[in-house]
Amino acid sequence: MKNRYNFHLGFLLVLLFGLSLAGCGDDEQTRISYDPVAFHGDDECHICGMIIADFPGPKGQAVERDGVRKFCSTAEMFSWWLQPENRILDARLYVHDMGRSHWDQPDDEHLVDATQAWYVSGTPLKGAMGASLAAFADRAAAEELAAQHEGAEILAFDDIDEAFLAQAAAAQHGGMDHMHPPMDSHDSHSGH
Repeated sequence: MKNRYNFHLGFLLVLLFGLSLAGCGDDEQTRISYDPVAFHGDDECHICGMIIADFPGPKGQAVERDGVRKFCSTAEMFSWWLQPENRILDARLYVHDMGRSHWDQPDDEHLVDATQAWYVSGTPLKGAMGASLAAFADRAAAEELAAQHEGAEILAFDDIDEAFLAQAAAAQHGGMDHMHPPMDSHDSHSGH
């Protein structure tokens, strides 16, 4: 009888220990958030190390299990994402929706899924490094900005690759600086 009691007690303790370990795994999963996070004044770009807040235009971020990587521009986020070692990560990408944000100070309340956004390239709008890709949650807002600038084009997330980024950066930095509009003209496409 005593052996049977010890066996049942041991079995019960092993079962309780196993259940407590299983519960720990559930708690760890619920603590991981893949939601976008706010940008702060001292955040540095994951690619170039520059202070993100020092630049106008939409920013990007990659949120994954090991943390958040922030980028000073959408182009920098794409440069990181297009690397094969990053494409295998279970990361969620976010960009500022410029249809609801001012170009000079994007609003973190309007970070949207980068894979569902529309991008406008070929405008003279200043950004950080590389090509300045304005991001929009709504295609109609992207079309409105593109219509204001001859040669601007609208792209979906999957249309942007390394070759496109290199070409767009070369075009933007190859003599278009004299075309930047005055600061007041940014309000016409800023959403606010």
